[in-house]
Amino acid sequence: MFESAELGHRIDKARFREESPILREALLEAQYELRERGDFPVIIVLNGFDGAGRSETMNLISAWLDPRLIQTNTQTSAFADVGDDAHGRPWLWRYWKALPPKGRIGLMYGSWYSDILFGRVNGRLDGETAAHMLSEVLRFERQLVAEGALIIKLWLHLSRSKQKYRLKALAKDPATRWRVRAQDWRHYKQYASIRHHAEHILRRTSTGEAPWVIVEGEDENYRHLTVGHVILQALRARLDAGPQTHSRAEAPPLLPPLDGLQLLDTLQLDQPLAKADYRRELDALQGRLSRLTRHPDFAQRALVVVFEGNDAAGKGGAIRRVTAALDARRYRIVPIAAPSEDERAMPWLWRFWREIPRHGGVTVFDRSWYGRVLVERIEGFAREHEWLRAYGEINDFEHQLADAGVVLVKFWLAISHDEQLKRFQAREQTGFKRFKITEEDWRNREKWLAYKDAVCDMIDRTSTQTAPWTLVEANNKYYARIKVLRTLCERLEAQLPDARVKALPG
Repeated sequence: MFESAELGHRIDKARFREESPILREALLEAQYELRERGDFPVIIVLNGFDGAGRSETMNLISAWLDPRLIQTNTQTSAFADVGDDAHGRPWLWRYWKALPPKGRIGLMYGSWYSDILFGRVNGRLDGETAAHMLSEVLRFERQLVAEGALIIKLWLHLSRSKQKYRLKALAKDPATRWRVRAQDWRHYKQYASIRHHAEHILRRTSTGEAPWVIVEGEDENYRHLTVGHVILQALRARLDAGPQTHSRAEAPPLLPPLDGLQLLDTLQLDQPLAKADYRRELDALQGRLSRLTRHPDFAQRALVVVFEGNDAAGKGGAIRRVTAALDARRYRIVPIAAPSEDERAMPWLWRFWREIPRHGGVTVFDRSWYGRVLVERIEGFAREHEWLRAYGEINDFEHQLADAGVVLVKFWLAISHDEQLKRFQAREQTGFKRFKITEEDWRNREKWLAYKDAVCDMIDRTSTQTAPWTLVEANNKYYARIKVLRTLCERLEAQLPDARVKALPG
């Protein structure tokens, strides 16, 4: 795989001086056109052997382009360099946070590939775990490309003998000695292992939408011109192609059942629970939830709670009963509304990834990523291929959360059409509740059946063993709040068996 990058490619200084200004001008023109268009981001992934010129190449790219429009990420170059914020979160979390917005270039020095490569080389990852992570990377990149991103992946290569020569030359020169670290020599000794695992990784992840380009790194003139031309060609081809269009959907919409019976129709929405019983159970369940989230084992877990439901179904009341049992220093409520301009410049899941808590933390989403397949579907804010694709992206996202130790609990609060009307009217007649009712609520009510179809599709496609939906019959608010609390306790106890034994007597 690396044979063509070990041929001794060279460019003389005269040719470099002649071609580099022309290349730089063309790159700047493309970069400014990218900024003006603002309809896709560029992600440049720079990996390769120590001594192959990654730092020099990164610096050159930044110098040839307008650095004000480049988002450089140099803190994600190795598996061991995970910062405190990233501990206790899904491993791709820090890369989601580092993504550039539309119209900008993101330069990744090292990347998600470094985590896997050096995890294998240093024995921190077994083959099965690495294969799983590679599958996650492929889905991650596929999602970015589907969202419009241009991904350019560069591997700067050196043979083992050329790496040794390069490191010795750098170490011998007082002006460059500082660039050679003990880690570089350690990686030199691991050359065969790095090459073996790198070849496997590149072969697995060089795809049609995000191929790898291997560049020989010995001669800096050849390396710099080649990298510059690769970036220019990819960027120019994308800009000249015009706005991206999508005609193929990921999967056909689900047909409604021929007999008209849907999942929500089977719910008995009027569930009895007297106020006195509610108060008694509320105190007991809140105490139980409090103990579970304070248990030492919860420090190795995180809790994410998703609340979706019909308008006026009681999400806010249920959330208040949940958070009353939690330590205020350890939870966050994230209300989800229409995305801001900054959020629309990023992949649609980005704003949810950045809210994922660390181990020991709790995040409550008042509406969530499911807006993609509900309101965005119904109102036409997402095209059909986008919301159909979202089912798989959501399932993948939630499985990554589970793999990282997140307990994800999803609630759909359901009320009847008549009950919703009563609550709307009550809100209009109550001064301190009037702010809760808007023209948008009344307009959405007219689309009750369309939302019902969308909800049933959502549940069928995203209720998994890892992240099942809990349907809450919510005509009786007391019953709904108790079911929510009891479900949370049971899900936590299933993940914290030691805590369950201690919590049951209370």
